[in-house]
Amino acid sequence: MQTLEKPPSKTYSPSEYLELEVMADTRHEYINGEIREMTGGKPNHNLIVLNLASVLHFALKRQPYRAFVADQRLWIPDRQIYTYPDVMVMAEPLQFQEGRRDTLMNPLLIAEVLSDGTRGYDCGEKFTAYRTIACFQEYLLIEQDQFLVMHYTKQTERQWLLQEYNQPDEVIKLKLIDLEIKMEDLYDKVDF
Repeated sequence: MQTLEKPPSKTYSPSEYLELEVMADTRHEYINGEIREMTGGKPNHNLIVLNLASVLHFALKRQPYRAFVADQRLWIPDRQIYTYPDVMVMAEPLQFQEGRRDTLMNPLLIAEVLSDGTRGYDCGEKFTAYRTIACFQEYLLIEQDQFLVMHYTKQTERQWLLQEYNQPDEVIKLKLIDLEIKMEDLYDKVDF
């Protein structure tokens, strides 16, 4: 009896990925030669991203920081990953990947809204990759189906402190940009 073997998946170079991605109708992550299509978010996901980005955008006016949302590509050179975090805060001046004006490299804060399909990756492999970025200081993991934010703050090169928020009346205290975000504002109009 003959068995069928799965053909090996094609690996792509970063330049091949970028060439394809610029022309694509949907977003894709690039992970060490592999291209993965990114799925769309649910309404709760989108509302939380919008709420967080709005708070950050207004709080950072006339400050040397910029907030970006899901369509902004990030390059993580140590892991050969291109990804699109839900929300990022960058210090000015922006640091672009060499030869590009559409791919950033210097996030101070990254936020990901969790889903059943991304939770393990966002909490594990992706967080490990983000930690290879020298300027990266704060990570927010936000549940979309309950009040729960896990806020990681870099203490030393290999030590991160976790603070959890799970009540609507709590306030998330960002360290790097000295900003407080009310949980009730983050979850405004979100239906559990």
